[in-house]
Amino acid sequence: MPPAPSPDPWRRRYRRNLAITDFFALVWVVYGTQLLWFGLGNAQVAAGSDSRISDLSYWVFSAIVIVTWMWSLSFVDSRSDRVIGTGSQEYVRIADSSFRLFGTIAIVAFLTQIDVARGYLLISLPAGILVLIFTRWMWRQWLVFQRSRGLSSASVLLVGSLPSVTHLAQEFARTPSAGYRVVGACVPNGKVADVIPGTSIPVMGQVGDVTRALQATGADTVAITSADDLPASKVKQISWSLEAGRQHLVLAPSIVDIAGPRLHTRPVAGLPLIHVETPKFSKGQSFLKRSVDLIAASVGVVLLSPLLLFLMAAVRLSSEGPIFFRQTRVGFRGREFTMIKFRSMVVDAEALLAQLAADDRDSGNEVLFKMKNDPRVTPIGRIMRKFSLDELPQLFNVIGGSMSLVGPRPPLPSEVAVYADHVHRRFLAKPGITGLWQVSGRSSLSWEESVRLDLSYVENWTLLGDFVILGKTARATLAPGETAA
Repeated sequence: MPPAPSPDPWRRRYRRNLAITDFFALVWVVYGTQLLWFGLGNAQVAAGSDSRISDLSYWVFSAIVIVTWMWSLSFVDSRSDRVIGTGSQEYVRIADSSFRLFGTIAIVAFLTQIDVARGYLLISLPAGILVLIFTRWMWRQWLVFQRSRGLSSASVLLVGSLPSVTHLAQEFARTPSAGYRVVGACVPNGKVADVIPGTSIPVMGQVGDVTRALQATGADTVAITSADDLPASKVKQISWSLEAGRQHLVLAPSIVDIAGPRLHTRPVAGLPLIHVETPKFSKGQSFLKRSVDLIAASVGVVLLSPLLLFLMAAVRLSSEGPIFFRQTRVGFRGREFTMIKFRSMVVDAEALLAQLAADDRDSGNEVLFKMKNDPRVTPIGRIMRKFSLDELPQLFNVIGGSMSLVGPRPPLPSEVAVYADHVHRRFLAKPGITGLWQVSGRSSLSWEESVRLDLSYVENWTLLGDFVILGKTARATLAPGETAA
C-alpha cells in the first residue's frame, strides 16, 4: 500500500489568519471609537461610589474590551472549520458572541456602578460586528476561490451504496465552495482501481475497507451516504478508528434541501435522531417579512423615481406600444394577480411565442421558455433585461401586497397547469422580484433546478436569507453575466 499523503494544514493557517485580522479589526474599531468619542486625552472610566474599584483609563479599558472580545469569538468557535466558507453560521456566531459580551459589560457596569460612556459602547458594538463580518466575508471570497481550484477543502472518502455515493459526489462537485473534495469511495462489491460511474473518483474497495482506504487516500473526512450495507456496529467502529481532531465523520441523510431551524438532532436512547420540523409560517414571520417589503419597496420607489421616469420615456420613444407590460401570474396560495414590468418586447410578442417555442430546442427547460437572443426583444429592452431594469415596476406589486422582494418565481397559469403536485408548495410564499432562482443561474437553469431552488427557499425561509439574496441580486445587477436575459 502506498504511503498516505501528508495532511494539508490549511485549517490551522486559515484560523490563524482569521484571528490576526479579527484582532486588527477590533483594535481599529475600539480605539477608533475611543478617539472619536474622547479625543487624544486620557479619559477615565469612573468607578462610581465603590471605593474598592479605582478609576481606569479608557486606554486600558479598551484593551480589556479587545482581549475579551477576541476570547468570546474563540469561545463560540466562530473560526471553526465547521462554519467557515459557506452558510450564515459564521456570521451569526460573531453577532451572537458580540451582543453577549456587551450585554455582560453593561450588567457588570450596572452592578459595580462603573460609569462607562454609553456612546462609546453603542458605537463600538455595531461597528465592530460590521467590520468583523466584512473581514470574514473577504476571507470567505478568498477561500471560495481556493476551493474552486481544488485547494483548502476537506478530503472526503464516501462510503455507501453506489447510487447514494454517486449522488453525493455529484452534489459536492456542483458546489465546490462547500469545501468537500472527494478523493475515493467504498461501495458494496467495489473493486480497487474501478471508478464511480460518470466521475473520476476511484473505488478504494468495499464498505469494510474504510480504514485501509483512509490510509491510502489521506482523507480527513468519512461521509457515510447510506447505512443500508453498514450495521450500526460498523458505523460506530469507523467513528472510533478516526484520529481525534484531524479526521471527521459525516452522516448524509437521504432527505435533501432541508436546512436551518427545521433540523434538530435529539439523542434518544443513544440514537442521534434527526427531527425535521414541518415548515412554519407564523403570523410574526409574515408580519416581519411584509413590513420589510413595504418599507424597502416604498423607499426604493422614491429613490429610483428619476430612473423610473427615464425608463418610461425610453420605452415610449424607442418602439410603438404601451410603456408597461401587464401579465397574469399565479401567486400566494395559487391566486392569480397582474404583474407589471416595463415593456421590453415588441407588441405582438405573445403571438410569436408559440412559433419560437416550437423552433427552440436548446433551452434545457421543459416548462419555462427561455431563448438567448430572443428576436422579440427591443433594443432598449435588451439593455433593461440585462440589468434587470424591466423588473423595477414590480416594486408597485410589492407595495400592493401581491409580491414580495424575495420569493419564488411567479409562474404563468399555463405553467401551473403542467406542475407536478409537489411543485405547488412554492405557493406557500409570495412570489418575489428576485429569489434563489435568479442569483443561482437564472436563464441557464433547468426546470428541475428551478423547482428545487424555489422549494428550498419556501422550506427554509429566514429574514437573514432574504438579505443575502438581495445582496447577491445587487451584485449580479451591477455585473450581469451570461445568464442574464
